Amino acid sequence: MQSLAEIQDGEPLYDSLCRNLQALIAGEQDWLVNTANCASLIYQLLPDLNWAGFYFLRSEQLVLGPFQGKPACMRIELGRGVCGTAAKEGRTIVVADVQEFPGHIACDAASRSEIVIPLFKGPRLLGVLDLDSPRKARFSDEDAVGLQALAEILIEGTSWHLLPQEA
Repeated sequence: MQSLAEIQDGEPLYDSLCRNLQALIAGEQDWLVNTANCASLIYQLLPDLNWAGFYFLRSEQLVLGPFQGKPACMRIELGRGVCGTAAKEGRTIVVADVQEFPGHIACDAASRSEIVIPLFKGPRLLGVLDLDSPRKARFSDEDAVGLQALAEILIEGTSWHLLPQEA
């Protein structure tokens, strides 16, 4: 895997993240291992983050999965907060100022902006990828596209059949 310094010297950041994720998960199918490494990779290489991780769908709620950052909310109802809304609506949500998002769930008071990418394997909602930043308006459309590409690599390179669906 490349270091951050090598990434900054040439290759676009999301191209490098995708390539690094492909290398990390090559030969490994376990959803827990792959999401843990993915969360770490994102947290280490994307600037201005204070949280990066996953929530997985179980019995109509999102349950905390592998992450990097401060301790987080353990369960989120579908439709509640940014994560629950992205999961329920099945779309990526970029929030420039979390204090202006109705029903925002503040797990870390330092968070000011957020992006959430729903994870689908075919029609099945697996969960969401959630990133928080202490900087307002940290996330852009470019981040949304790059993180969606990263999520696709993770989804396609991982076996999800052992992911628990019941609480």
